[in-house]
Amino acid sequence: MSDFILTTEQRDLRDEARAFVSKEVPRQLLLDMDADKIRYPREYIQKLAAHRLLGLRFPEEWGGRGMGWSHEVLVLEEIGVLGATLACLYSLPSIVGEAIHVFGSHEQKEKFLAPVLEGRMTVAEALTEPRGGSDFFGATATAKREGDFYILNGQKRFIVGAEGADLFLVYACTNPDASSHKAISALLVERGEGVEVQHVYGLMGTRGGGTGRVYFRNVHVPAENLIGREHDAYTIFNQMMIPERMTSAAGALGLARAALEIAARYADRRKAFGQKIREFEGVNFKVAESLTRLDAARALVHETARIIDSIGNSEYVRRMVSESKKFATDTAWAVVNDAMQIMGGIGYTNVYPIERLLRDARLMTIWTGTNEIMNLVIQHEYYKELLASVPSARDVEADALSADVDGEKVYE
Repeated sequence: MSDFILTTEQRDLRDEARAFVSKEVPRQLLLDMDADKIRYPREYIQKLAAHRLLGLRFPEEWGGRGMGWSHEVLVLEEIGVLGATLACLYSLPSIVGEAIHVFGSHEQKEKFLAPVLEGRMTVAEALTEPRGGSDFFGATATAKREGDFYILNGQKRFIVGAEGADLFLVYACTNPDASSHKAISALLVERGEGVEVQHVYGLMGTRGGGTGRVYFRNVHVPAENLIGREHDAYTIFNQMMIPERMTSAAGALGLARAALEIAARYADRRKAFGQKIREFEGVNFKVAESLTRLDAARALVHETARIIDSIGNSEYVRRMVSESKKFATDTAWAVVNDAMQIMGGIGYTNVYPIERLLRDARLMTIWTGTNEIMNLVIQHEYYKELLASVPSARDVEADALSADVDGEKVYE
């Protein structure tokens, strides 16, 4: 983001995040995570908390800084240069914290949100099930109310952070006789008896984040751990679209930026046929196209952040966060691919981190809702806006020579 349009507070925060990424995250951590030698970097979360970089948007009362999305996306881009795993783990307190902050009670914030932002409690969001990912409202995990407890049974998979999480935000069916949108509740489930985590996935990329399968077997969840109203997780899920998709979008910016910078510097050093390869049109056009894509994606993400800060949640915001997630992650995938093409064979080796960033970027177009699901949301919300509004500008449809010819505009 250009320094010219940042406030002093934003610029200082970005520089603070850059310093953390440069000084507090050792190279060996990245290598060990990618080699599956480290399955969950708890110390990394604790370092973020010690620097007060977790949950920036939440009030200082709970350990945040009372900032907005315009600030958080700046930090996320910087964290994103480390790859998808550490960006995602950074995001989880923001994602799970959103549910607690917006829908939780004062007691839940004291018991859960504050220790999460202090790094004393780690979190994961248990949403995806073996039967499907994007079909959220088809959840088969069940939570049956018995006295002062919900008895939780079921399983979730592809849960980032599961390996080390102390607390899970779990979506489960509490009203099986109701329509899908009125059947699901959200519960805060502490790791304990009946909660079993299996680290079973050999991932192509995004390794070291403790992604696993979680089994819930007759887990007694205190009724006071219900988030929001019973059977009303639909409302919570609509709110959660914002942090899930904005964190993915902003993290993707950093990943793409890192890949582009590596490739562009390489093109300025590498020579072929007696000149730097950046002087060849086949290379420098890829740099230009990648930079344009990245700047456009960053502009969309930051504009969306400002809109959220201004108006909160709405159908329009849901469209914008979906556009941001789709465009930024598609951009990251395209930019990293072009970076590898610019570098040629050396980019396909582990001499440079491009191959790791490529493996990470691939998942970004899938998680937090596939980009095909983003398209569904985008067009759906746009048509609602378009068909509900009265054109306030010029009727351009009439600006055609034969606009009024009888019998030509036939729609059925």
